[in-house]
Amino acid sequence: MRNDESASGAAPGPARAGTVQSVDRAVSLLQALATRGPSTLTELAGSVSVHKATAFRLLATLEARGLVLQEGDRGRYRLGPSAAQLAAGAAGAHDVAVLCRPLCVELAQAVGDTVNLVVSDGTQITTVDQAAGGSIVASTDYVGRRGPLHATAAGKVFLARWPQRRVEQLCEQGLERFTEHTLVDRGPLLADLEEVRRRGWAVAREEHEAGLVVVGAPVLGADGTVVAALTAGGPTYRMTPQVVPSVADQVLATAARASWRLGAVKPG
Repeated sequence: MRNDESASGAAPGPARAGTVQSVDRAVSLLQALATRGPSTLTELAGSVSVHKATAFRLLATLEARGLVLQEGDRGRYRLGPSAAQLAAGAAGAHDVAVLCRPLCVELAQAVGDTVNLVVSDGTQITTVDQAAGGSIVASTDYVGRRGPLHATAAGKVFLARWPQRRVEQLCEQGLERFTEHTLVDRGPLLADLEEVRRRGWAVAREEHEAGLVVVGAPVLGADGTVVAALTAGGPTYRMTPQVVPSVADQVLATAARASWRLGAVKPG
């Protein structure tokens, strides 16, 4: 039995190792639209070397999810609102990282430890930038790595802004224990988040990784919402209970400067 591409006489593009063919082709169609602008079915099918019937099915699926729109009956296709939404999300995280990068480097040099810029990713967090301090012992490169909300300083920054009922629902789903210090029960976690709200910064003392203490503060956008968390952390022998408040003050001050860069209103 011949497949669509054989019937069309057009050879499909080379398969990428480890990819799902239909997903790969759908992404190719989106990239073609981004490059070409509004295009006909025939033009798109030719640009990605698939049969028109295959392109039509893929475009119909993309259209159902708002990633593609068709201009009138049998008209040209163009990128839809969902594609713009995805692009805005990626650009948003990138823009925050670019704007905050000099401040992250400055803070890392001041505290002598690792500084991370972290964004919320649903029920997890993702590190989008990292600056290393001058210490010999530095933490692992976390850029691109995801982590839990309840066991990290950055995650607590976001959780502290959640409605209590939403936090309780997260607790009801079960909180993973990473170390003996991880807060996995509702009462202690809620009390800790109340403390975060009171003092303006969060701390995770060996809650995600043994031997690591991290403090974090919110970076606000123009509308006052938390768009990122700025953290600084290091090993327990450096981040002692006596040192943590001083580091937290520096993280708070830098996070405030980052917020102003993003359009947040300065107090006073």
